[in-house]
Amino acid sequence: MQQKTYLKINPADSVVVCLTEKKRGDIITADDRQVTLLDDVPAGHKVLIKDVAEGDNIIKYGYPIGHARKAMKAGQWVNENNLKTNLSGTLTYEYHPVDEQLDIPYADRTFKGYLRKNGDVGVRNEIWIVPTVGCVNGIAERLAQQLRDETGCKDIDGVFAWHHNYGCSQLSGDHENTRKVLRDIVLHPNAGGVLVLSLGCENNQPDDFMQLLGDYDRQRVRLLVTQRVEGDETAAAMQLLRELYATASQDRREDVPVSKLRVGLKCGGSDGFSGITANPLVGRFSDWLVAQGGTSVLTEVPEMFGAETILMNRCTSPELFEKTVDMINSFKEYFLAHGEPVGENPSPGNKAGGISTLEDKALGCTQKCGRAPVSGVMDYGERLTAHGLNLLSAPGNDLVAATALAACGCHLVLFTTGRGTPFGTFVPTMKIATNPTLASSKPHWVDFSAGQLVEGRTMDELLPEFIDKVIAVASGEPSRNEENGYREIAIFKNGVTL
Repeated sequence: MQQKTYLKINPADSVVVCLTEKKRGDIITADDRQVTLLDDVPAGHKVLIKDVAEGDNIIKYGYPIGHARKAMKAGQWVNENNLKTNLSGTLTYEYHPVDEQLDIPYADRTFKGYLRKNGDVGVRNEIWIVPTVGCVNGIAERLAQQLRDETGCKDIDGVFAWHHNYGCSQLSGDHENTRKVLRDIVLHPNAGGVLVLSLGCENNQPDDFMQLLGDYDRQRVRLLVTQRVEGDETAAAMQLLRELYATASQDRREDVPVSKLRVGLKCGGSDGFSGITANPLVGRFSDWLVAQGGTSVLTEVPEMFGAETILMNRCTSPELFEKTVDMINSFKEYFLAHGEPVGENPSPGNKAGGISTLEDKALGCTQKCGRAPVSGVMDYGERLTAHGLNLLSAPGNDLVAATALAACGCHLVLFTTGRGTPFGTFVPTMKIATNPTLASSKPHWVDFSAGQLVEGRTMDELLPEFIDKVIAVASGEPSRNEENGYREIAIFKNGVTL
């Protein structure tokens, strides 16, 4: 079978996407007519297949991705230089609910997880040191290394200190964001034991923070306030860590229904292939997981601008619709309050990869959540309560958003990328390559290649393999970021620093 070299995504589209590099003078056939290319066009980029006047909308994925800055001819390369966003400020929305029927059979799949005392499940069994304030980051890192050296992590999955810069000199919303995200990390089921490490004089007061945890497992979560320790705090902390290690080392994996799995959906370094390979593949996985009773979470609110009505109309109730409207418009107001436009999101890497406007990016980005109804909408720092597809308020920044997904309770993050990135947050962060070039050039970054979809593989062929890969990682197979030791957290900050 001859490999396709370009793709028209939706019958209504006025562009096609080049799957391979095309040259001026090449001929493509679209809508039963031949179009001669007027420009050289890189792979992943768009070609106009009909003439448009200045101001006319350009259609991709069946929706406008912006308007023409000037009149253009069929065969022209469409990019950020001749395409302008339609986005501006906040909008008023109407609820037009869409009832999507997924029609996906129950698969009766399981993964190997750790059952926790409160009924939750972890996909890792690690010892974590969580500083309440950045002042004790150095102590936390030293303690983690000392416990690793002492035990060799023979009976657990690892020891990590989650350093950050906050916990003091913050006010109101920023202070609460820090407290909530640190609380969420402490309570995350991927930790078999947690040492909360405090200085003592910080704004994030240790005793108040421990109250914020609620009814936590006191055998698994311990507190050390370094200023209250006479002499060497290291010795006191190591005693607590040894006790936590002794408890966690008794845990064993057992079969758990896949309905217990919670997966975060994220993209970064997107390119023109993102919306036709990796994001649709992850979307199909999300629908499959939701059909099994599991949970997926989509975030990156600024990267929903231009596709938000698709999500709003999939909300299962008017109340969720209103929460989604508030989430979208609040983020737009955040941009506008800082004097920034709402539509200037695509990065230089996005544009080089074939994404020209925020609408172009958003319509590809939101495909990661498939077609499932939206059953929950969460504020930043909020923890999951609803099964099914959830929306989470967080920015598009890779590490901030991935941390927010993990903090809300996701066991792992599926991260699609066309340009490539090595990072990981405090849960396994699987990289799904959008194109075969990235997969072959950075195999030590990439967990799975959705680029196979432009090499002749079909979605129906690839989806079972991807499901197996995710279940394998949930069952203990290390993701690439774990193999490389790339793990960190980042907390959203929007206010003053004292």
